[in-house]
Amino acid sequence: MFSALDISTSALVAQRMRMTAIASNLANMTTPLGEDGEGTPYQPRFVVFQTDTSVGRNGAAGVRVSSVETDDQAEPKWKYQPGHPLAKKDGPHAGFVAYPNINMMTEMTDALEASRAYEANLGAMEITKDLAQQTLRILA
Repeated sequence: MFSALDISTSALVAQRMRMTAIASNLANMTTPLGEDGEGTPYQPRFVVFQTDTSVGRNGAAGVRVSSVETDDQAEPKWKYQPGHPLAKKDGPHAGFVAYPNINMMTEMTDALEASRAYEANLGAMEITKDLAQQTLRILA
């Protein structure tokens, strides 16, 4: 009974981390400066899940965040802004500023999916709690 709660709890934690990464991506959609403070734009983040066999038993398993990856290979979106201080001075992108390649629709869809998964796990926890209460009522 308690392993079911542990499995749902592990999923809640994983989905919260996913929502945090999505929120970070959305917040930095128009940020031309990366973490290094240089002209490289913010790199979008995504969460990688992994099965957690230490949670659950009898073949059931939880989930955990394996890592939070960045999409280093994504080509930035180039916007022509020759007066911007971060505009490239020379080369094929002269006068352009690099912005993160983040698609708002994809991020919002991922956020909706993570939110629904979070709600589903809360529902599973409620059902588990109700089953435990009914069991105690029968035994009492």
